[in-house]
Amino acid sequence: MYKLEPTKQFAKNLRKLSSDDQRLVAKKLKLLVQNPFHPSLRTKKVQSLDDVFECSVNMSVRVLWKYKGSTLILLIDIGRHDILP
Repeated sequence: MYKLEPTKQFAKNLRKLSSDDQRLVAKKLKLLVQNPFHPSLRTKKVQSLDDVFECSVNMSVRVLWKYKGSTLILLIDIGRHDILP
């Protein structure tokens, strides 16, 4: 099982989401710590960024993250599909 470490950017953008989306994020993050490649997360590597992955919260919200060591996931950002640079 992994531990999660949110960045300030992630925390800031999480607060901007609706309460319904925030509840769904909490459920998806529970899956992420157990299995980052759980099928319902639809996890994939971001092609334009080194060692960064994305997973889906729902059809419009996604989380950007990367591994930090062998037991920690750094939550980089969260938002609509236009959060990628």
